[in-house]
Amino acid sequence: MTNANTILQDMNDRSREVFRLLVESYLDTGTPVGSRTLTRSLNEKVSAATVRNVMQDLEYLGLLDSPHASAGRVPTHMGLRLFVDGLLQMGDPNMQDRARIDRTLGESNSDVGGMLDRVGAALSGVTQGASLVLTPKYEAELRHIEFVSLAQDRALVVLVFSDGHVENRLFTPPPGQTPSSMREAANFLNALIEGRTLSEVRQDVQAEINKRRQEIDTLASDMIESGLAAWEQDGNDQARLIVRGRANLLSEDGAPDELEKIRTLFDDLERKRDIAEFLELTEEGDGVRIFIGSENKLFSLSGSSLVVSPYMNADRKIIGAVGVIGPTRLNYGRIVPIVDYTAQLVGKMVSDQS
Repeated sequence: MTNANTILQDMNDRSREVFRLLVESYLDTGTPVGSRTLTRSLNEKVSAATVRNVMQDLEYLGLLDSPHASAGRVPTHMGLRLFVDGLLQMGDPNMQDRARIDRTLGESNSDVGGMLDRVGAALSGVTQGASLVLTPKYEAELRHIEFVSLAQDRALVVLVFSDGHVENRLFTPPPGQTPSSMREAANFLNALIEGRTLSEVRQDVQAEINKRRQEIDTLASDMIESGLAAWEQDGNDQARLIVRGRANLLSEDGAPDELEKIRTLFDDLERKRDIAEFLELTEEGDGVRIFIGSENKLFSLSGSSLVVSPYMNADRKIIGAVGVIGPTRLNYGRIVPIVDYTAQLVGKMVSDQS
């Protein structure tokens, strides 16, 4: 943000106005913007040649690019970042968008997973982009853990929570595990878990293993680490990434190689790679975060943008995230308030139903 402010302060009023109008026109049309178009929109009366000179200066700064020698200019990713950080004006979602989101969350259904499914579909429909919803994990305090060997390469961890909820999770144990080593691992864990959630236990276990590695078989410690990290079983109580609106991006007019990049992106998402990264992205700051193109490794190949916001439980702890993927020429002024509004409503609904 500081860098954006510095660049904008170094611009004169005319350069800032030309840059703002050019980016807004590009975001609206998706096509390169020429000097004559800008000349008609400027408040002051200047020639097209003067505007072209300003555009050349902005291109020299790395804010604009010329796709073809005779075409107008488009903002670069750096230019879009400057616009978003320094010039973008945002208000509240309009009444129509709010009403559509409100209707989705207002449907009577006690199932959080079903509610988040509907949120993903509504967010995709409202924004005409692809929506992402990262559902919360079940985070009650644990009462008991047990490991059950099913085969040489397959085992089950049984988690009993203090509220009576029971989960069974499959995982692949390290080679050489025996029923005895699994019992030893379970006894080790059960001495630590009382009054702690699964995420808290993970941290405690790692610290205890570092301190007491000599007291516990190495294979058993490896099995603990992989067993606690396993999230193979799908279900409404598990961390789950909901992706909706793939067709909105795939139906965009574009070259075959661009569509293939978008397909690759969705294949990655549907295989649930880097799901945890969505929470990591949002934990670095409050409210909505915007990632443009190569600023996020998941979207650098497809050249897409991600607008994402966390939602929190009643204890103000981040438990999930909602977001929208679209082309870099997203209507950020409209999309950002929608994502922010949706995240706040989802957090309230999840907290009310917990």
